[in-house]
Amino acid sequence: MKKFMDEDFLLQNETAKRLYHEAAQKMPILDYHNHLEPQVIYEDRCYSDIAEVWLGRDHYKWRAMRADGVNEEKITGKASNREKFNAWCATMPDLIGNPLYHWTHLELKRYFGIDALICPENANAIWQQTQALLQTPAYSTRNLLRKMNVKTLCTTDDPLDDLHWHRGLKDDFEIRVLPAFRPDPVLNLDKPDYLDYIGRLEALTSEYCGQWSGLKTALKKRMDVFGQHGCRLSDHALDGNFYASAKDQEIQEILDLKKAGQPLTSLQLRQYRGAILIFLAGEYVQRGWAMQLHIGALRNNNTQMFKTLGADTGYDSTDDPMIAAQLNALLDAMEQSQGVPKLILYSLNSKDYEVLATAAGNFQDGIIPGKIQLGSAWWFCDQKRGMEKQLDTLAEVGLLSRFVGMLTDSRSFLSFPRHEYFRRILCNKVGTWVENGEAPQDWALLKKLVQDICYDNAVRYFDF
Repeated sequence: MKKFMDEDFLLQNETAKRLYHEAAQKMPILDYHNHLEPQVIYEDRCYSDIAEVWLGRDHYKWRAMRADGVNEEKITGKASNREKFNAWCATMPDLIGNPLYHWTHLELKRYFGIDALICPENANAIWQQTQALLQTPAYSTRNLLRKMNVKTLCTTDDPLDDLHWHRGLKDDFEIRVLPAFRPDPVLNLDKPDYLDYIGRLEALTSEYCGQWSGLKTALKKRMDVFGQHGCRLSDHALDGNFYASAKDQEIQEILDLKKAGQPLTSLQLRQYRGAILIFLAGEYVQRGWAMQLHIGALRNNNTQMFKTLGADTGYDSTDDPMIAAQLNALLDAMEQSQGVPKLILYSLNSKDYEVLATAAGNFQDGIIPGKIQLGSAWWFCDQKRGMEKQLDTLAEVGLLSRFVGMLTDSRSFLSFPRHEYFRRILCNKVGTWVENGEAPQDWALLKKLVQDICYDNAVRYFDF
């Protein structure tokens, strides 16, 4: 019987073990999609205690605690950090089978060198040991990134952001912290705060965004600013209704209706979103940026808790939209306009992996390797079975060898062992193919495959 989470954790054969320990383990990390705050990195903050860094913004853990019957007071309420930590430790034994059980133990091991099981009986010892370490400069946010061998990370930034903290980090920190362009508020014409947001965009760019031409010029100006700060990619969260064809005149009429406070149809919303996405894709082509499309999240489902806590607090779930026709039509419209940019497609519903992977194959250009690809297992799919399914689908329908690898999509500075988790699963997948005679016993070939996916492909793809 194997020891829980030993050095060969998740590695089920000798080839997998060699691949991980000799090829993958020491590779640097390029985390091209996360929600870390650049200000916190710039200020090089230290956390007051383990609860603040572990539980402060982690809605994955919040959901698990709610499911385990923990009162909201000890999750997002006014309970002390120690009470919240104790509640989390009490939940942990009930999480066997959940990826949080593995992730949290990995975080405790890799950052703090603590190999204890997380449970109520060990809570006090873990609190005391981590408390002593977190008070030292070695556990500042910058040193947490250094500890995990992070070389580049891309934050997620609103077009209105002045990127002040990124400017400060450019010449003050050896790890590259780059912005990623996330213009979701511009796409969400149906949101109550759309006109307020557009007004702020107008004030920032001196462009009248009530005109379709002016809105595009304003976005170009903001992309210029992001480009000056090292931006190499964008990100878009899409629901199941994101494209219908439209002419420029129709888009202007839709904007006029919005300004006049008139209701908009589902078709008009799809036309507007599609037009914005096609325009942005053309700009990304010109700038050499990669575009990310995150599809299939059904957000803010609990109205009462949304009113109480706001967005991104653990009340989102998987959607089941029919996206194949819209997605292919959108990519075709991009191709007929200024071309499809480098594009990574994610779905929160793993039923759509084949849809995304086969759509990607329709628009490869034969110039940029892996130009359009199925993105890593995302959010609720970000667990052992979900990662294995994503790797299998990409290998079977596309090119696993060109995959740009893992990301954290996290708000926590302790989340980077997720790259290790992914790398172990990747090495076990490839090792199993070799052991079964489905892949050759060619060490040079296998080592390159694994190291490309862990790091090198992303460096080349994003042109860092």
